[in-house]
Amino acid sequence: MCGIFGVLSADPAVPLIIDALGRLEYRGYDSVGIATVFDGKLSRRRSAGKLSALQSLLEREPLEGLSGIGHTRWATHGPPTLENSHPHVAGRVAVVHNGIIENHAILRDELSAAGVTFESATDTEVVAHLLNRELIVGATPHEAMALVMPRLVGAFAFVVLIAGEEDLLLAARKASPLAIGIGEGVAYVGSDAVALAPLTRRIIYLDDGDWAELLRSRISVFDCYGVKVTRPEYVSTVSTGMIGKGNFRHFMEKEIYDQPEAIAHTLHAVIDPGTWVAALPAPLDNVNAVSKITILAAGTSFYAGLTARYWFESIGGVACEVDLSSEFRDRKAVLPDKGVVIAVSQSGESLDTLLALRHGKRFCQKTLALVNVPESSIARESDAVLLTRAGPEFAVASTKAFTAQLTAFLGLAIAFGWARGNIKDCDALRLITALEGVPSRIASALKDISKYQKIVHDLLRVRDVLYLGRGLSYPIALEGALKLKEITYIHAEGYAAGEMKHGPIALIDEHALVIVVAPSDGLFDKIASNMAEVRARGGRVILLTDAKGAEELGISADHLVVLPDIQPEVSPILYAIPVQLLAYLTAVEKGTDVDQPRNLAKSVTVE
Repeated sequence: MCGIFGVLSADPAVPLIIDALGRLEYRGYDSVGIATVFDGKLSRRRSAGKLSALQSLLEREPLEGLSGIGHTRWATHGPPTLENSHPHVAGRVAVVHNGIIENHAILRDELSAAGVTFESATDTEVVAHLLNRELIVGATPHEAMALVMPRLVGAFAFVVLIAGEEDLLLAARKASPLAIGIGEGVAYVGSDAVALAPLTRRIIYLDDGDWAELLRSRISVFDCYGVKVTRPEYVSTVSTGMIGKGNFRHFMEKEIYDQPEAIAHTLHAVIDPGTWVAALPAPLDNVNAVSKITILAAGTSFYAGLTARYWFESIGGVACEVDLSSEFRDRKAVLPDKGVVIAVSQSGESLDTLLALRHGKRFCQKTLALVNVPESSIARESDAVLLTRAGPEFAVASTKAFTAQLTAFLGLAIAFGWARGNIKDCDALRLITALEGVPSRIASALKDISKYQKIVHDLLRVRDVLYLGRGLSYPIALEGALKLKEITYIHAEGYAAGEMKHGPIALIDEHALVIVVAPSDGLFDKIASNMAEVRARGGRVILLTDAKGAEELGISADHLVVLPDIQPEVSPILYAIPVQLLAYLTAVEKGTDVDQPRNLAKSVTVE
């Protein structure tokens, strides 16, 4: 994920920015840049590649100034070229940005029609031009920000530096983290507390939709309506020797809330938002030559693969099989000519999956790694790599890596199906548009979690929990059960709801607690019947659905979680959120070790 840092200092800004960007390198990046204001003028230096390249450039072409912003970027909108590197400049305005502006294409068209020329393929440049246009017609920086913020749709964080304003930074966030640091006559802003750790312990976290004016003497925060508000100040306990949790109790909690940004970054690893064309990596680019896709994974990644099977077959029009990595080599799977193996692993080091990948290669399969670590073993041993841009995930129980994997898989399936002619242009556009909207819907789903507390109290009183889902919701039921087992140690099982009558229904009585994953899709009526079977036998039901589903079945549920409306094909990504929250909040209430549950490791490197 990208890293942001900004400073209003009493000392030269560049050394402070360079140090802060070094602390943000753990997030991963492929270009870096800095901008400062000095003597009223805006200047910047950027480099594709690593921070060391920028440092060499600054030795040759130094920057002066006490005010500045810096950025480490993972390429999303456009490749990691100099032109696409941050900060982006339009007139008097420089911007660094994390996340995605979902309506950037519409805004770009509007600006282009007004005569604006764009220098990059990024969505970020739209923000710079919108702000600069307001300044040109006489708006103050405060007025420009108040006018532009309501026009931006998506999940984002950005910081603005303006020529002629040496005592001002503007900062904003929506579903993407941003922390403000307070010093004596100094102000800072960063992606998280790690960037600020050696500079100040006094931290303000912006709420969703907030924007702020930073001066050396004061910090002013405004909500999404432009009303001045007060946000609490915290004393940070983060040290430079650790990756910060921000204002979260656990890494898992932070990583749940990281998901809008992680999904946005991953989405644009497979879909170019400028052209809305989905790209395919080399093993899949000759779509008509691919005879079969075999997905190899373990644990949570396996459930991402099960979801992908539905997508590759229904959207991509290609045969797809999903195997547990640990079973694949032993069952003598039939692998046809021109088959493609996709190895899925957050760490890229899972030994079962690495060995299964090697087995597939022995049968002349083309290989694709879907991993979160580009230098990992699985990545190095595959023909091609598709990175999930989730950033480091430190909690053992995977959250953002799972939804990033789902995002990458759906993007691949759309690209494959469109290239193969299995879906029409209008269907591809509908699905891509739905994917673009996922980060904001997840942010909405995370705004109020108070409704989960009563459910948690019920979960704490049971020894066994059943999760039910149909179609695309079935793997989410499996994932929900896994999460609950991993961190609460409560026994849970996930089932395809249609299998209830073939055995599990024998477990249902007045002590049974059943979690039903039921977006109002084409299978809703069927799962409604399964839910009625549970109720008829005295079982208690927790229903995860949307507004339409709640209207039809809410009265029959003991507990109800209503999620934002979403296209059925995209629903697994959104419905992963409540099953994560249920497990997390139950573990916290139970007092288990959330981030390091017993007997588990983040990267399993034993067979």
